[in-house]
Amino acid sequence: MPSKRLSVVVTRRLPEVVETRMKELFDVRLRDDDTPMTRQELAAAMAEADVLVPTLTDTLDAGMISGAGTRLKLIANYGAGVDHIDVETARSRGILVSNTPGVTAEDTADMAMALILAVTRRIPEGLSTMQAGTWSGWSPTALLGGRVGGRRLGILGMGRIGQAVARRAMAFGMQVHYHNRRRLRPEVEEAFEATWWESLDQMVARMDVISVNCPHTPSTFHLMNARRLRLLKPSAVIVNTSRGEVIDENALTRMLKAGEIAGAGLDVYEHGAAANPDLRDLANVVLLPHMGSATLEGRIEMGEKVLLNIKTFEDGHRPPDQVVPSML
Repeated sequence: MPSKRLSVVVTRRLPEVVETRMKELFDVRLRDDDTPMTRQELAAAMAEADVLVPTLTDTLDAGMISGAGTRLKLIANYGAGVDHIDVETARSRGILVSNTPGVTAEDTADMAMALILAVTRRIPEGLSTMQAGTWSGWSPTALLGGRVGGRRLGILGMGRIGQAVARRAMAFGMQVHYHNRRRLRPEVEEAFEATWWESLDQMVARMDVISVNCPHTPSTFHLMNARRLRLLKPSAVIVNTSRGEVIDENALTRMLKAGEIAGAGLDVYEHGAAANPDLRDLANVVLLPHMGSATLEGRIEMGEKVLLNIKTFEDGHRPPDQVVPSML
């Protein structure tokens, strides 16, 4: 007699190929629309499922996890970041947490480089001119941006994504600098021709471009605060494709409006989708709706990792991408 299949609840719509495979392997409940679950819906899902597959739009705090049903044994997160999940509380309840690391590093680095180019070369302003039909022809002084080659790029967080950004920056002739919790091995530094700065303050003050590529943790909240942002050169540009909470968004907005920072490219925001409305009115700012990892290939690979984590758990083994508090 076949054993009972795992009960799995998925909180958001996933690529069709991933959902199809979910239905083949598990007793899965998929989302009919692509809106986030309410807190009540999440609580109900956690009461009835063996496995929950959440995304970054689902806040699984201590209260939510403490009220989960006894059936729930695995939270298989669809995404690498787990700052929306109280992993410590889950662990105390005997609930494993897994994620999908390393899948979207190249995609996110592509977007970081795109933002650097968009801000420094004023691409959105040119696009707006063409779409409005107001372009009157070429002019030697129209929409002058800045050359990327030769600029100093300071990477904040030199993990998978930071290193992928560094590879792209080298191809554009940029000088790579970085600040990280731990210095990279000499051979890795040599490959990127990278300069390590132990002091973030000193690095920030000397860079032409800052790329934020670190996760959101208690120690990185407002790492780029008002004091540190004031260290930037007036000609500097900052881009963020990691977590909005790393930058004090209100302070950044004030400085951009005052011309104290040359420009910014943002794909993430401190308060989720609620970006500071003043940012939308600034010509020196490029805003994107959290598109850094939004490629079909990446989303499918994320789903494949989720499937592997769940199937490995079902077979009685530790999920390959299990997250433990010491990793955070």
